[in-house]
Amino acid sequence: ISGTGMNPLELIENDQLTDYEARNLNVNPTLSYDDDTFDVVTCVVSIDYLIHPIEVLKEVRRVLKPGGKVIISQSNRCFPSKAIAMWLNMDDRQHLELINGYAKYAGFGPGI
Repeated sequence: ISGTGMNPLELIENDQLTDYEARNLNVNPTLSYDDDTFDVVTCVVSIDYLIHPIEVLKEVRRVLKPGGKVIISQSNRCFPSKAIAMWLNMDDRQHLELINGYAKYAGFGPGI
């Protein structure tokens, strides 16, 4: 299990990871993995903080194996000082519609 995140201390302490990279995807929205590497990629309660979500999801598509799955989880709570402004003015349904739009523009088909 590989991990990419902003907090190196959290990554170090995560004993489920076999490798990790501390990276701010808002500064560099690329993933340092080869094409077609993963069967599953997760984005856990962080999509609302990405300022380049489509670029990040295009990277997710690149590193997924053919037929691979992406799982995006989101919460109805966030750090308002970190979330993008648009997110703060939306309800939960609109959050899901926004995430769906991100995925479509990143090249994912129906039913991500």
